[in-house]
Amino acid sequence: MTEVKGSGGYTAIERVQGTLAGRKGTFFLQHYAMMSGGVPGDWFVSVIPDSGTGELKGLTGKVTITITGKEHAYALEYTLPDLA
Repeated sequence: MTEVKGSGGYTAIERVQGTLAGRKGTFFLQHYAMMSGGVPGDWFVSVIPDSGTGELKGLTGKVTITITGKEHAYALEYTLPDLA
């Protein structure tokens, strides 16, 4: 946060473990967000390249975040390579 109330930035790395399209593994997400005067600005969450493990190797994608009131909804748009 800055000296101006409601302004600042946010970064994070998140490890995700689970099943995606029937395929198990882990991957990392990188978060980046800005807020100015209490107004959300840029907010990006992307799959870190080459972070997929197990059956999620080669995963690419991004997360879209929709805010309605105090509710947050997350949608992962992704691509997975064919299993060899």
